[in-house]
Amino acid sequence: MKFKLITIATASIITLGLITTITSCSSGNSNQNISSTNTVSQQANTAPPIYIESFSGVAIRGADPVAYFTESKAVEGSGEFEYEWNGATWRFSSQENLDLFTANPEQYAPQYGGYCAKAVSEGNLASIDPESWKIVDGKLYLNYSPEVQRQWAEDIPGNIALGDENWPEVLSGNKIHENKI
Repeated sequence: MKFKLITIATASIITLGLITTITSCSSGNSNQNISSTNTVSQQANTAPPIYIESFSGVAIRGADPVAYFTESKAVEGSGEFEYEWNGATWRFSSQENLDLFTANPEQYAPQYGGYCAKAVSEGNLASIDPESWKIVDGKLYLNYSPEVQRQWAEDIPGNIALGDENWPEVLSGNKIHENKI
């Protein structure tokens, strides 16, 4: 998918000392096998309410949030169809999807501002892989990687309950662990 090509092309830009290695989006869970990441420091120790990729500056890595519902897959959005909402630029693959989102953003926007659902359930913040997603009870949840997605899926109701409990307080005092995809 184009997400990987765009990220590879921009990855060389981020080598300004931001790359660190962590082993999971939670400091205590070594089963998550997350490798190279960026840790993005936020001013005033508060992360933005929407996950905005540091490389591109767009919400949820440029994925079209409506397409998860209408096409049942991750679809890359286009710079031709953009909308500013909740402090972030959202991209869409078509005018129709843009119109659906602008009519009711809350219906299509991912839970937890598009941060990794598993990380939020553990009181942390992490970026997402647009290919690691699930719609539960009409709500979109994104995760850091396919492996983290599998772990989150082991107890979806429990992880959603923990995430809901942690959100939005998790935005204060946490750094965002950003993966390279």
